[in-house]
Amino acid sequence: MTIDIAQLESGIVKGDRRALSRAITLVESTRADHRAAAAELIEALKGANGVSREALRIGLSGTPGVGKSTFIEGFGGMLTAQGLRVAVLAVDPSSARSGGSILGDKTRMDQLSRDPNAFIRPSPSQTHLGGVGRRSREAVALCEAAGFDVVLIETVGVGQSETVVAEMSDLFVLLLAPAGGDELQGVKRGIMEIADIILINKADGDLKLTARRTCADYSGALRLMRKRPQDPEGFPKAMMVSALESTGMEAAWREMQALTDWRRENGHWAARRAAQARYWFQEEVRQGLLARLETADARAALREMGEKVALGQTTPAIAAAALLEQIGAADAT
Repeated sequence: MTIDIAQLESGIVKGDRRALSRAITLVESTRADHRAAAAELIEALKGANGVSREALRIGLSGTPGVGKSTFIEGFGGMLTAQGLRVAVLAVDPSSARSGGSILGDKTRMDQLSRDPNAFIRPSPSQTHLGGVGRRSREAVALCEAAGFDVVLIETVGVGQSETVVAEMSDLFVLLLAPAGGDELQGVKRGIMEIADIILINKADGDLKLTARRTCADYSGALRLMRKRPQDPEGFPKAMMVSALESTGMEAAWREMQALTDWRRENGHWAARRAAQARYWFQEEVRQGLLARLETADARAALREMGEKVALGQTTPAIAAAALLEQIGAADAT
């Protein structure tokens, strides 16, 4: 099947949802011809009124059951009510056994999925670590090209591996629930260090007092952490929200805007985008090198070296060095 890049590009720039969906499917494909077409499309959009446009990219992570989908639906609806166009890239975990994903985020965001100013795209994480799909960054670029003002990137969960989402977002929001036991021990320090705003969700009903205490605990913990150069005074900060009652969201949005404006004015926004581009270039090189191990000759050599290591005939380090040297010699010829 021939892929009409010019038609896809035109549809995306016009804000055609079907064209955007087809383009995201294209960039997520692992077929060599699709990868080449996806690269051509992204490059074409750079010259159009597309990727050069900068949407606000917000990475969102949270513990299971914290209410990420409910929060995104309420938060996204609040933004579209203000006239903003919102794209949601929701990454679902893939089964390590079957490779399948449920992809149920659209059904959990029923109202937002029907909003004409919103676009929701669930994607599988496949085997990629970091809480996002390997091609999520390209999907973000496509959403920017389609004219969305805010792109919400929802990760599969929370933990130290979810820090990769910070490499494709302008703001990183960590969503937590009150009454979750020893919260400060339950959340890894790595993700705490990259969070720009911590939102304590479910601050309503009987949990409101508990949410206030949890918020105070996190505020105290954040004050003990080393101040980052990309943060103005008072950031990162912890706040309370209720996705159920839609309270605290406007205040959280104002803080996000204030932080974004400060970073733009002080050069941190452009520097962060440049550093992220460099990171993803290096990641593409790493993935390309790993792909060379998938050739038939490389797999055969890998099995042979693996047998020698298993039988104790050589050590893993020596076998790995020999295999890499063998692959490098093959590439040279």
